[in-house]
Amino acid sequence: MESVAERLRMDERRQRANGKQAESYGETLLDLVVSDHDTGLGGRYLLSFVKRNRNLPLPWNRFKVGSPVIVAAQDDHSIDSMPGVVSRRNNESIQVALDQWPDGDVYRIDMSPDEVTRVRQHQALATVRTSRGRLAQLRDVLLGEREPAFGKLPEILISSRLNQSQQEAIRFALSARDVAIIHGPPGTGKTTTVVEMIRYAVGRGDTVLACAPSNTAVDNLVTRLVQAGSKVVRLGHPARVNQDLQLHTLDGQAANDPAMRVVSEMMRESEELFRQLGRYTRAKPDKGHKQSLRREACRLRDDARLMERQVIQNVIDRADIVCATTTFDGQILGDRTFDLAVVDEACQSTEPGNWPVVTRADRIVLAGDHCQLPPTVLSVEAADEGFAISMMQRLVEHYGDAITRQLNVQYRMHNHVMDFASQQFYDGSLVADPSVASHRLSDLESIDLLPETDQPVTYYDSAGAGWDEELEPDGLSKRNPQEAILVLRKAHELREAGVAAEDIGIIAPYAAQVRLLRQRCQHPRIEIDTVDGFQGREKEAILISLVRSNAIGEIGFLADKRRMNVALTRARRKLIVVGDSATLGANPFYTEFLEYVEAIGGYHSVWEEM
Repeated sequence: MESVAERLRMDERRQRANGKQAESYGETLLDLVVSDHDTGLGGRYLLSFVKRNRNLPLPWNRFKVGSPVIVAAQDDHSIDSMPGVVSRRNNESIQVALDQWPDGDVYRIDMSPDEVTRVRQHQALATVRTSRGRLAQLRDVLLGEREPAFGKLPEILISSRLNQSQQEAIRFALSARDVAIIHGPPGTGKTTTVVEMIRYAVGRGDTVLACAPSNTAVDNLVTRLVQAGSKVVRLGHPARVNQDLQLHTLDGQAANDPAMRVVSEMMRESEELFRQLGRYTRAKPDKGHKQSLRREACRLRDDARLMERQVIQNVIDRADIVCATTTFDGQILGDRTFDLAVVDEACQSTEPGNWPVVTRADRIVLAGDHCQLPPTVLSVEAADEGFAISMMQRLVEHYGDAITRQLNVQYRMHNHVMDFASQQFYDGSLVADPSVASHRLSDLESIDLLPETDQPVTYYDSAGAGWDEELEPDGLSKRNPQEAILVLRKAHELREAGVAAEDIGIIAPYAAQVRLLRQRCQHPRIEIDTVDGFQGREKEAILISLVRSNAIGEIGFLADKRRMNVALTRARRKLIVVGDSATLGANPFYTEFLEYVEAIGGYHSVWEEM
C-alpha cells in the first residue's frame, strides 16, 4: 500500500505540475547545470548541480543526503534518465553520485521511490517467517508470543560522566537475553548512552551491529564511536555517508588494503583482454586464440572479484562494530550474525524496517522516543492497518517497563521550555540538569538583557487579529503571511540583541510556510525547516509558526501531539510560538499549552506588537 501511494503521489505531482510550479512540492529541481564534478569510490561520478542562473539558490526541497533520485535531460525526453543518490547538498547546489555521466546540457532531478529498500524488507520478513532456532525464538518474543528473558545485571564500572538513569539503562540493556528498550526523551543523551552501551558490549567480547533508519543517524553513531576510540566499519553507498567519515566506510578501508592494488591490476588486465577480443585484425587469429583470451580474461576477473570479497570480509572481521542503515545490503555480510544488534532512532522506522536487523542478531536493543515523530507513512490505508506504528512503540505498549528503561535527566532545555513536554508526554519525570535548568539567552556573552532574551518561553496570540491562513497557489499546503512577518521580526530582534544567526531556528509545520519564510528571511544562516527537518536538532532559540487560523477550528495534522513535542523541545534557552488561540483552543493539548504559558508569564497578544 505504501509503495503504491509513493508512486501515485510522485506521478500525480509530475502530471499536475507545469514549469517552475513543479518545484513547489519539494521533490523536483529544474533548470540545473553541472558546476563541478569529481570521481568517487567505485568509479562513481560525483556531479554538483546548480541553477543555470547562478544567482539563484536552490528552492526549498525535500532532498536529503542518501535520497534516491532520477537525473534526466530537462528538454530532451528521448535521452534515458539516470538513477543516482544525493551525496551532498546546501542552499546553492546539490551533489549526486551516478554510475554514468548523464547525457544532456540542462537537467532536472526528481526524487525516486526506494524500491530496493522495500525488496530487502520483504526478504527479511520471508526469512523470519520460516525461521527456526534462535531467530525463531527472538521472533516469538518480538511478536509477544514468548516472554523476554533477562540475566543478572552486569557488575561493570560505568563512567561517572553518565547520570544514574543512563547507567541503569546500560546495565539493563546488557542484561537482556532477547530484547531491551532505551527510551530517550528530548535532550536526555540517548545516543551518548547507546554509544557507551555498545562500547561495554564490545569490551565483554560481543560482536555488534549498530544501525539506524537514516544515514544521518548512522553517521552520528559512527562519529561518536570513532571519537570514543572504537574500531568501526560503515557499510553503505559512499555517496550516502558524510564526507568526513569516508575513511571509516567499507569502501574506504578496503581501498587502503594492499591487496586492492593487485585487484585493480587484475581487473585492468582483464579489461584489456576483453578489448583485444573486440578488435579486428588483418591476419586471421590462430584457432582457439579468442577462446583462450576470453578464458584468461574471465579467470582474471573472477580471481579479482574473489580477492576483493576476501578483502571486504577481512575489513569487517577487523572491526569491533559494523554500522549500517537498518536496510543494509545483506550480501555484503554473507551469513554473518552478531551477538548484539542495536537500532538507534528506532521509532522512525516502520515495522518491516527493523526485521532485516533482527535476522542478524542474537539479542537486540532498540533506542528512541515513541513520544516523538513516528515513521513517515503516506498511505492512509496502510496507516490504518498499523504501518505507522514502529516496532519499538508496539513493544513498549505490549511489555511496558518489563523491557524498557527511560532516561530522565535532560541537558538541553531551560526548565520552562522542558516542563510542558515533561508533563504531557513523560508523566512529569524529566529533570533539567543544573547546567541548563535556568540558562537564558541573556546569559550568553555579548547578548543584551531584554525581555525577549530573558524570558525563556513566549507565546504570541493572534486571536482576533484577522491573520487568516491561506492556501498556497498550488492548493496543496497552507501558509500564514502575517505570522511569517511577526516570526521574522522576532528573529531580527534576537539578531539585533546579539544572538548569532546560526543559533536561531524557525519551525513551521507546513511546507508552504517554510517556503514563504525562506523567501522573506534576510539572514541566510538562520535555519528554517519543517518539524521533520528539525527532528534530533537543537538551537539556542527556536521560533514556531503554527499557521492554522480559521473560523471552524480546523487544525489538521497539528492535532498530532507527537509532532508538537518535537517542535517545542528543540530550543535550549528561548522558545517563541506564534498561533491563533481561537483556532487552536478547541484542542485540549493547545488549551493546556496556553494555560501553561500564562502560568509562567509568557503569554502575549499580537496586538501588543501591532
